[in-house]
Amino acid sequence: MNILILGGTREARELADATTGERGWRIVSSLAGRVRDPVLPAGQVRVGGFGGIAGLRKWLADKAIDAVVDATHPFAGTMSAHAAAAAAQAGVPLLHLRRPGWRERPGDRWVRVPDLASAAETVAGLGDRVFLTIGRQGVGAFAHLSGYRFLIRAIDPPTGPLPPIHEILLARGPFDVDAEIRLLAEHAIDVLVTKDSGGELTAAKLTAARARDIPVVMIDRPPLPNAASGVETVAAAQEWLRAQA
Repeated sequence: MNILILGGTREARELADATTGERGWRIVSSLAGRVRDPVLPAGQVRVGGFGGIAGLRKWLADKAIDAVVDATHPFAGTMSAHAAAAAAQAGVPLLHLRRPGWRERPGDRWVRVPDLASAAETVAGLGDRVFLTIGRQGVGAFAHLSGYRFLIRAIDPPTGPLPPIHEILLARGPFDVDAEIRLLAEHAIDVLVTKDSGGELTAAKLTAARARDIPVVMIDRPPLPNAASGVETVAAAQEWLRAQA
Protein backbone atom coordinates (compact mmCIF):
# COMPACT_ATOMS: atom_id res chain seq x y z
CA MET A 1 0.00 0.00 0.00
CA ASN A 2 1.36 3.41 -1.04
CA ILE A 3 0.62 6.09 1.58
CA LEU A 4 1.08 9.84 1.37
CA ILE A 5 1.41 11.74 4.66
CA LEU A 6 1.01 15.48 4.29
CA GLY A 7 3.20 16.55 7.15
CA GLY A 8 5.23 19.17 8.90
CA THR A 9 3.78 18.49 12.35
CA ARG A 10 4.90 16.36 15.26
CA GLU A 11 1.94 14.03 14.67
CA ALA A 12 2.96 13.58 11.03
CA ARG A 13 6.49 12.61 12.07
CA GLU A 14 5.20 10.21 14.72
CA LEU A 15 2.87 8.59 12.20
CA ALA A 16 5.67 8.21 9.66
CA ASP A 17 7.99 6.80 12.31
CA ALA A 18 5.33 4.33 13.46
CA THR A 19 4.29 3.12 10.02
CA THR A 20 7.51 3.11 7.99
CA GLY A 21 8.31 -0.39 9.23
CA GLU A 22 4.86 -1.82 8.44
CA ARG A 23 5.22 -4.72 6.05
CA GLY A 24 4.04 -3.89 2.56
CA TRP A 25 3.52 -0.19 3.30
CA ARG A 26 5.45 2.47 1.40
CA ILE A 27 5.34 5.83 3.15
CA VAL A 28 6.03 9.19 1.53
CA SER A 29 5.94 12.29 3.75
CA SER A 30 5.43 15.63 2.03
CA LEU A 31 6.60 18.91 3.58
CA ALA A 32 5.59 22.32 2.31
CA GLY A 33 9.14 23.64 2.57
CA ARG A 34 8.25 26.76 4.53
CA VAL A 35 10.65 26.01 7.40
CA ARG A 36 14.35 26.33 6.58
CA ASP A 37 15.57 23.46 8.74
CA PRO A 38 12.63 21.10 9.33
CA VAL A 39 12.75 18.06 11.58
CA LEU A 40 12.49 15.20 9.10
CA PRO A 41 10.39 12.07 9.61
CA ALA A 42 11.48 8.52 8.92
CA GLY A 43 11.18 7.18 5.41
CA GLN A 44 10.95 8.94 2.07
CA VAL A 45 10.45 12.71 2.16
CA ARG A 46 9.48 15.17 -0.58
CA VAL A 47 9.58 18.94 -0.13
CA GLY A 48 7.54 21.56 -1.96
CA GLY A 49 4.07 22.15 -3.32
CA PHE A 50 2.11 20.04 -5.78
CA GLY A 51 0.74 22.79 -8.01
CA GLY A 52 -2.76 23.06 -6.60
CA ILE A 53 -5.57 20.54 -6.72
CA ALA A 54 -4.85 19.40 -10.27
CA GLY A 55 -1.17 18.90 -9.54
CA LEU A 56 -1.84 16.87 -6.41
CA ARG A 57 -4.48 14.76 -8.19
CA LYS A 58 -1.94 13.93 -10.92
CA TRP A 59 0.75 13.16 -8.34
CA LEU A 60 -1.57 10.75 -6.53
CA ALA A 61 -2.28 8.95 -9.81
CA ASP A 62 1.35 8.90 -10.98
CA LYS A 63 2.55 7.46 -7.67
CA ALA A 64 -0.38 5.03 -7.37
CA ILE A 65 -1.21 6.34 -3.90
CA ASP A 66 -3.72 4.18 -2.03
CA ALA A 67 -4.38 6.42 0.98
CA VAL A 68 -3.66 9.97 2.13
CA VAL A 69 -3.31 11.26 5.69
CA ASP A 70 -3.49 15.02 5.97
CA ALA A 71 -1.45 15.68 9.10
CA THR A 72 -0.62 19.29 8.27
CA HIS A 73 -0.78 22.13 10.77
CA PRO A 74 -4.31 22.85 12.04
CA PHE A 75 -4.07 26.27 10.34
CA ALA A 76 -2.99 24.90 6.94
CA GLY A 77 -6.55 25.32 5.73
CA THR A 78 -5.75 25.75 2.04
CA MET A 79 -3.63 22.61 1.91
CA SER A 80 -6.30 20.59 3.69
CA ALA A 81 -8.96 21.81 1.26
CA HIS A 82 -6.76 21.00 -1.73
CA ALA A 83 -5.97 17.56 -0.34
CA ALA A 84 -9.64 16.76 0.22
CA ALA A 85 -10.60 17.87 -3.29
CA ALA A 86 -7.72 16.10 -5.03
CA ALA A 87 -8.24 12.85 -3.12
CA ALA A 88 -11.97 12.89 -3.88
CA GLN A 89 -11.35 13.47 -7.57
CA ALA A 90 -8.73 10.70 -7.67
CA GLY A 91 -10.91 8.28 -5.70
CA VAL A 92 -8.29 7.95 -2.95
CA PRO A 93 -9.43 7.69 0.69
CA LEU A 94 -8.24 10.56 2.88
CA LEU A 95 -8.09 11.12 6.63
CA HIS A 96 -7.37 14.36 8.48
CA LEU A 97 -5.18 13.94 11.56
CA ARG A 98 -5.57 16.94 13.88
CA ARG A 99 -4.38 17.11 17.46
CA PRO A 100 -6.98 18.50 19.89
CA GLY A 101 -7.12 22.24 20.37
CA TRP A 102 -6.31 23.88 23.68
CA ARG A 103 -9.00 24.20 26.33
CA GLU A 104 -9.54 27.17 28.57
CA ARG A 105 -8.85 26.55 32.25
CA PRO A 106 -9.81 28.36 35.46
CA GLY A 107 -7.82 31.57 35.69
CA ASP A 108 -7.43 31.97 31.93
CA ARG A 109 -8.46 35.24 30.30
CA TRP A 110 -9.01 34.18 26.71
CA VAL A 111 -10.65 36.21 23.98
CA ARG A 112 -11.49 33.97 21.04
CA VAL A 113 -11.40 35.51 17.58
CA PRO A 114 -12.02 33.98 14.14
CA ASP A 115 -8.97 35.26 12.25
CA LEU A 116 -5.83 37.38 12.21
CA ALA A 117 -7.62 40.59 11.28
CA SER A 118 -9.93 40.21 14.27
CA ALA A 119 -6.95 39.46 16.50
CA ALA A 120 -5.29 42.72 15.44
CA GLU A 121 -8.46 44.66 16.20
CA THR A 122 -8.82 43.00 19.60
CA VAL A 123 -5.25 43.66 20.72
CA ALA A 124 -5.89 47.41 20.72
CA GLY A 125 -8.11 47.20 23.80
CA LEU A 126 -6.04 44.76 25.84
CA GLY A 127 -2.47 45.99 26.10
CA ASP A 128 0.50 47.83 24.64
CA ARG A 129 3.21 45.15 24.84
CA VAL A 130 2.22 42.21 22.68
CA PHE A 131 3.75 38.74 22.55
CA LEU A 132 2.96 37.50 19.03
CA THR A 133 3.25 33.71 18.63
CA ILE A 134 1.51 33.01 15.34
CA GLY A 135 4.51 31.84 13.30
CA ARG A 136 6.27 33.89 10.67
CA GLN A 137 3.28 34.17 8.34
CA GLY A 138 0.45 36.53 9.11
CA VAL A 139 2.51 39.03 11.07
CA GLY A 140 1.57 41.62 8.47
CA ALA A 141 -1.95 41.74 9.92
CA PHE A 142 -0.45 43.68 12.85
CA ALA A 143 1.85 45.94 10.81
CA HIS A 144 -0.50 48.92 11.03
CA LEU A 145 -0.50 48.99 14.83
CA SER A 146 1.75 51.89 15.76
CA GLY A 147 2.35 52.73 19.40
CA TYR A 148 2.51 49.07 20.39
CA ARG A 149 5.62 47.04 21.19
CA PHE A 150 5.69 43.56 19.69
CA LEU A 151 7.81 40.58 20.67
CA ILE A 152 7.48 38.24 17.67
CA ARG A 153 8.53 34.63 18.17
CA ALA A 154 8.91 32.30 15.21
CA ILE A 155 11.14 29.49 13.98
CA ASP A 156 12.23 31.48 10.92
CA PRO A 157 12.26 35.27 10.38
CA PRO A 158 8.85 36.70 9.42
CA THR A 159 8.26 37.82 5.86
CA GLY A 160 6.35 40.87 4.70
CA PRO A 161 5.53 44.06 6.62
CA LEU A 162 6.18 44.23 10.36
CA PRO A 163 4.84 46.46 13.15
CA PRO A 164 6.85 49.69 13.55
CA ILE A 165 8.14 48.71 17.00
CA HIS A 166 9.13 45.07 17.22
CA GLU A 167 11.71 42.58 18.38
CA ILE A 168 12.11 39.18 16.72
CA LEU A 169 12.90 36.09 18.78
CA LEU A 170 13.83 33.00 16.74
CA ALA A 171 13.14 29.82 18.69
CA ARG A 172 11.66 26.35 18.28
CA GLY A 173 9.64 24.56 20.95
CA PRO A 174 9.24 22.81 23.29
CA PHE A 175 9.22 25.69 25.77
CA ASP A 176 9.51 25.51 29.55
CA VAL A 177 6.86 27.14 31.77
CA ASP A 178 9.38 28.86 34.05
CA ALA A 179 11.29 30.22 31.07
CA GLU A 180 8.05 31.48 29.54
CA ILE A 181 7.11 33.26 32.76
CA ARG A 182 10.54 34.93 32.83
CA LEU A 183 10.18 35.95 29.19
CA LEU A 184 6.81 37.58 29.83
CA ALA A 185 8.20 39.41 32.82
CA GLU A 186 11.44 40.57 31.17
CA HIS A 187 9.54 42.08 28.23
CA ALA A 188 6.68 43.40 30.39
CA ILE A 189 4.21 41.59 28.14
CA ASP A 190 0.58 42.48 28.83
CA VAL A 191 -1.19 40.54 26.06
CA LEU A 192 -0.45 37.27 24.25
CA VAL A 193 -1.66 36.50 20.73
CA THR A 194 -1.59 32.90 19.52
CA LYS A 195 -3.31 30.41 17.27
CA ASP A 196 -5.23 27.46 18.71
CA SER A 197 -2.62 25.04 17.44
CA GLY A 198 -2.96 22.60 20.33
CA GLY A 199 -0.24 20.21 21.46
CA GLU A 200 2.32 20.26 24.25
CA LEU A 201 5.31 21.82 22.47
CA THR A 202 4.11 25.41 22.85
CA ALA A 203 1.43 25.16 25.54
CA ALA A 204 3.73 26.51 28.26
CA LYS A 205 3.04 30.09 27.16
CA LEU A 206 -0.63 29.63 28.11
CA THR A 207 0.33 28.44 31.59
CA ALA A 208 2.68 31.40 31.91
CA ALA A 209 -0.02 33.85 30.80
CA ARG A 210 -2.40 32.36 33.38
CA ALA A 211 0.23 32.67 36.09
CA ARG A 212 0.80 36.36 35.26
CA ASP A 213 -2.90 37.13 34.70
CA ILE A 214 -2.29 38.16 31.09
CA PRO A 215 -5.13 38.09 28.53
CA VAL A 216 -4.75 35.74 25.57
CA VAL A 217 -6.15 36.49 22.13
CA MET A 218 -6.85 32.98 20.82
CA ILE A 219 -7.33 32.62 17.08
CA ASP A 220 -9.75 29.81 16.21
CA ARG A 221 -8.84 27.08 13.74
CA PRO A 222 -10.28 27.04 10.25
CA PRO A 223 -12.87 24.27 9.84
CA LEU A 224 -12.02 21.03 8.07
CA PRO A 225 -13.42 20.58 4.56
CA ASN A 226 -17.07 19.57 4.36
CA ALA A 227 -17.75 15.86 5.00
CA ALA A 228 -14.14 15.39 6.11
CA SER A 229 -13.19 12.38 8.19
CA GLY A 230 -10.85 13.23 11.04
CA VAL A 231 -9.10 11.75 14.08
CA GLU A 232 -7.08 13.32 16.88
CA THR A 233 -4.39 10.72 17.60
CA VAL A 234 -1.62 8.94 15.74
CA ALA A 235 -2.93 5.58 17.00
CA ALA A 236 -6.35 6.27 15.47
CA ALA A 237 -4.70 7.22 12.17
CA GLN A 238 -2.76 3.94 12.20
CA GLU A 239 -5.97 2.00 12.72
CA TRP A 240 -7.58 3.85 9.82
CA LEU A 241 -4.65 2.98 7.56
CA ARG A 242 -4.87 -0.67 8.51
CA ALA A 243 -8.53 -0.62 7.56
CA GLN A 244 -7.56 0.64 4.08
CA ALA A 245 -5.05 -2.18 3.48
